[in-house]
Amino acid sequence: MTAGTAPRPAPAGPDLADRILGGWTGRIAGNMLGKPVEQGEHWTRERIDAYLRLTGALPLTDYLPPPPDGAQGFELRPEWPACVRGGIRESCRDDDVDYTLLGLHLLETHGFGFTTEQVGELWLLRLPYLQTYTAERAAYRNLANGLRPPLTATYDNPYQEWIGALIRADVYGWTSPGDPRRAAGLARRDAVVSHTGNGVYGAMWAAALVAAAFTAPDVRSALVAALEVVPPGCRLARTVRETIALYEAGLGWSRTLDEMAERTAGLGWIHVVPNAAVLTAGLLHGEGDFTRTIALTVRGGLDTDSNGATAGSVAGVLCGAAAIPPQWSAPLRDRVRSAVYGFDGAGIGELAARTLRLATLTP
Repeated sequence: MTAGTAPRPAPAGPDLADRILGGWTGRIAGNMLGKPVEQGEHWTRERIDAYLRLTGALPLTDYLPPPPDGAQGFELRPEWPACVRGGIRESCRDDDVDYTLLGLHLLETHGFGFTTEQVGELWLLRLPYLQTYTAERAAYRNLANGLRPPLTATYDNPYQEWIGALIRADVYGWTSPGDPRRAAGLARRDAVVSHTGNGVYGAMWAAALVAAAFTAPDVRSALVAALEVVPPGCRLARTVRETIALYEAGLGWSRTLDEMAERTAGLGWIHVVPNAAVLTAGLLHGEGDFTRTIALTVRGGLDTDSNGATAGSVAGVLCGAAAIPPQWSAPLRDRVRSAVYGFDGAGIGELAARTLRLATLTP
């Protein structure tokens, strides 16, 4: 925590319910905002802003506009018609939400004492192989071939420090409000089925960040509290600290990202470390405002839908569902599309209520 500030008491009752619903709504909205431009090698920060200028959408205060006829060099992902302004009727299917649903099902099925092996079993039972990517696909293949964790994370898997485990972490924070260390422990048990090193630390940090957002006095305090659960010398922790330091030195959002891009060059647009810098900068410069937070985070590029989802989750917990502007929540129509067996078409409010029940269980 920052000097002179103290954590808020853990929320309870209607406040906790609103904050958890805010996390779910924020995660889905942030994911939907970033989904049309999720291709970091093409959709750079500069290209995203060029598209927003072309479509008259700067400053960004709503979902992305559809592309104008004849626009060259601004091709969105194939799913774009259902993810842009005027086309959204529910959330699009996406792995950033699929794994959140799987995490909820894991906790409901096995409780907080779940094992890493049970994580893998639920993947095989509930998630289609072709809806997995990078480290998760490698781990899924290894699971199907009879390997067990931690070998599932290391055998023939070049993606061990990519962002996949981080995107699975939010539900552990929502169910551990105000307890970052507990959230990180749960996320670690999940992460090691597919990741090692900074890939695991990213998941622990994200889960702790979401948990800390329930009680931290501001977003910077939540970021600092989340750093306490990962090794201080790991590259992920150093990157987050460096991004915070640039913010505190008064560098603007764009210059901060320029500097952090140089320091993390060569890691690739799906690696967890550069994405942690984009996420941290978006949260800090968003300054607690939901719209500004997810807009800056997605405009930061790299893995836009994953970063938008996590930023939306943290910002949604900080402000609560009632304070999320309706242009983000209303188009979702309380409906989630998912590849996870048994979850397609679930209501966002229903999922939040199930999460609340877990969050109020006595550890």
